[in-house]
Amino acid sequence: MREFLAETHFAVMTTINKDGSPQLTVMWYELQGNEIMLNTKQGRQKIHNLRRDPRIGFIIEAGYRYLALYGKATLIEDQALAQEDVRRLAIRYLGEVEGEARVLAEYQKEARITVRMQLERISALGFR
Repeated sequence: MREFLAETHFAVMTTINKDGSPQLTVMWYELQGNEIMLNTKQGRQKIHNLRRDPRIGFIIEAGYRYLALYGKATLIEDQALAQEDVRRLAIRYLGEVEGEARVLAEYQKEARITVRMQLERISALGFR
């Protein structure tokens, strides 16, 4: 499962809206030790939801294999760390040249926030 998480897949993150309905977002991620690191622009709905209720769900699928991860989120607003995290994610998903260009053109100009997901439960299909 760690090898699968280390591959470059898109994930769908779920947070809980104020009315109890799910809020879904396609996200970049990186496995760091036993946590999942994500990064987003401050002010987005998912951040409002996580401030109110830190429960988070996360699913990654590839054909007939998937991992569903559940846990609690910690929000990190330190801009030096958040900018380095989004840079790492941009390079992971876009490659070095395009990733660095996106950081300079867009992400560096934004207030960013890192979301660290502490894993509490995993559900899997297609893994031994």
